[in-house]
This record gives sequence, structure tokens and C-alpha cells, in this order.
Amino acid sequence: MDDLDQALLSRLRRDGRASLSELAGALNVSRATIRARMERMRASGVITGFTVLTAGDTAEAPVRGLMMLAISGPGTERVMHRLLGHPAVTRVHSTNGKWDLIAELGTATLSDLDRALFELRRIDGIEMSETNLLLQTRA
Repeated sequence: MDDLDQALLSRLRRDGRASLSELAGALNVSRATIRARMERMRASGVITGFTVLTAGDTAEAPVRGLMMLAISGPGTERVMHRLLGHPAVTRVHSTNGKWDLIAELGTATLSDLDRALFELRRIDGIEMSETNLLLQTRA
């Protein structure tokens, strides 16, 4: 992927419904170039789909955070399944480095998040965690 592909993806993240003409004008290329790049990225799996984010999607869980987790022993798979079964956990990512897993969390209130963190930290195999609140998401 080159700089144009990256710029195109950035524009699509901000507005997945932007027309080919709008994208071409913003990126100073032809509509045919935009169409060909999008088709190539879809065919190669870089773009796996388009979705809509509504106000209700964020209103249901306005308090969001990332919980980084260090797992002790060989129980990562079991911990992942337990995390995914918790109502506050929206996604779980495996990673490398200091943290083994990152859980995306969403709750209605800070009190709900506090309660969820308490429950999640009690899962057998979680050795250490660090949680950061998401204040704002920009595309």
C-alpha cells in the first residue's frame, strides 16, 4: 500500500459513504483511480466491508476504555473466552510486548466501568492490568 492508498483509507474511515467524485477531488486523482484502488483493496482483503456507526451505538456505552492485560501461564485462550463473555467487553485483541491481550470495554457509566474492571481483574490467569479511558475517537 502506498501513500495514496493510506490517504484513501483515511478518507473512507471518516466517511464511508463519500462518492468516488468526492474522494477523487479530495485526493487529486481521477474517479477511475479511486474505483480501481478500492476494488483492489477489497479483493486483497485490506477493505473487508463498510459499516454504519449511529449515535445509538455510542450512546449505549458512552464510557469506553482499553484494558491491557498480562496473562500468567498458558491460559490465554481461556481468559479470552471469559473476557468475551462479559457484557462490558466489546472486543479482545491479542498482542505482543508487555501486554498479552487488549480488551475494548464499553459501559453506560463510570460506576459500571469500575464494577466491570473489578469483575474482570478477578478472572483466573490475569496477572496484571492497566486500563485507559477513551476520551475521543478521531478517524
